[in-house]
Amino acid sequence: MSAGITSVLSALLVVLKETNEDTILAWMKAATGHHWVTHGIIDLILFVVIAMLAARYVDNLEDRPGLTIGTLIGGVAVGGLIIVGFFGL
Repeated sequence: MSAGITSVLSALLVVLKETNEDTILAWMKAATGHHWVTHGIIDLILFVVIAMLAARYVDNLEDRPGLTIGTLIGGVAVGGLIIVGFFGL
């Protein structure tokens, strides 16, 4: 579940930093030396936090593999479509 949601949020972060080069992208570069390193750290933090929240608040998650798989596949697909749509393949 966490991977699918993080995938969408990561794609949105790509769009955000590409459309705000003087602010967000510049800050991300300054934070770690390269914007992709900062992006990866943000993604990792999001993944862990979302996983912890899902484990705590989503009832019977281990008994609902369809929800987990659907969120993963759907999230990766939506994240990919956001990137493709933004860069206009």
